[in-house]
Formats: sequence, C-alpha cells, structure tokens
Amino acid sequence: RLYLRREAYFSILMDRAHAGPILVGSPSGGMAIEDVAAATPELIFTERIDIQEGLTDEAVTRLTKNMGFEGQAAEECEDTIKKLYKLFLESDATLVEINPLSETPDGHVFVCDCKLNFDDNAEWRQAEVFTRRDRAQEDPREVEAAQYDLNYIGLDGSIGCLVNGAGLAMATMDIIKLNGGSPANFLDVGGGATKEQVQKAFEILNGDDKVKAIL
Repeated sequence: RLYLRREAYFSILMDRAHAGPILVGSPSGGMAIEDVAAATPELIFTERIDIQEGLTDEAVTRLTKNMGFEGQAAEECEDTIKKLYKLFLESDATLVEINPLSETPDGHVFVCDCKLNFDDNAEWRQAEVFTRRDRAQEDPREVEAAQYDLNYIGLDGSIGCLVNGAGLAMATMDIIKLNGGSPANFLDVGGGATKEQVQKAFEILNGDDKVKAIL
C-alpha cells in the first residue's frame, strides 16, 4: 500500500485559443478539477507552450513550484512533466490528465491515475494505440456515424442539425442558440456526401428521442 502526503493535479491539453498545447497544474488534486476551478480558481495554474520552441525548463520549474512541490519532489515532478510532454507529442494525444499526481511522505512523486485522449486523425500513425480502443465506452451514435465517415457529436438539445461543412455546422448551431433553441448535435456530412451517407445521417437524427425538429 502506498501512503500519500498530498495530491496535486496535472494535465496537458490542446488549447484552441492559443493554437497549441497548454500545461495545467494545481496543488489541489484528487478531486474534479472543475470543482477546484469553481471554488478556488486561484489554485489553477497554466503554462502555454510555443509548439515551435517546445517545452522550456523555465515553464516546467514555474508550474512545479505552483503545484507545491519542493526539494527532491520538485526534481521528480519536473522529470515527470517532461516525460509526459514527450508522450503527449509522440502519441498524438489531445489530453494527458494526471489526477492525482501524488507526493509520498519521503518526497517521491507518483502518477496515481491517468486519462489519455488521442487525435482520431492520427489513427493511421498510432495503429498500436487505436487497437486498444473500446467503442463500448463511446456514444453508440458517434460510433455508427464514424462507420459512414460522418462527423457527428451528440449534444443535449432538441434541434437536430444536418449540415454540409464544419464551419457552416458551427454557424448553424450558433444561430440556433442565438434564437433561444438548443442543438441536439454537431453533424457535418462533408462536401462529397453520398446518398447512403445522407440517409444514415437522417437515421441517426431520427433515432434520437430528444430531437423534435431537424434543421
């Protein structure tokens, strides 16, 4: 059994606003990071990474300090962050989340729980990773859509969207929200959609009990 002195939080994810990876850390781990952000936002620290420059020692040291690691634990934490960033790049990950990243009473650092997400577009390059994919853990509608090369993401609204083009799909969802509605999905059939793809798209939308109208 491993006894832990304290638990921190660490993740690497893609930040659209920054158009690159971002490190997120907090001295408060072992709980939902959303709860930490809501209750104590001052305990959430970030370090944006220039994808051309790469991960710098200064950024790693700064985040490690903000996460509360000192001495030997700080050295191990910095080493762990660098290795996780290497994993993030080499595996085409979109998320590496460690919660908790824990420290033992004698100053050692352990990754106690980890969540990984990968870029679907890199499946051809990450064949070994994707052989471990468990589609039973995914939304069955999204699994079915992927079999027909449809870009589908299920949402919680009541207005189904079937659109040609990702940009137009996003704009359509915005228009629905601006007019007081709520989209039931994101669905881009693509520019070269076949009759079979369009039919399947309608079948998926019609199979959603929450959908009351289709735009």
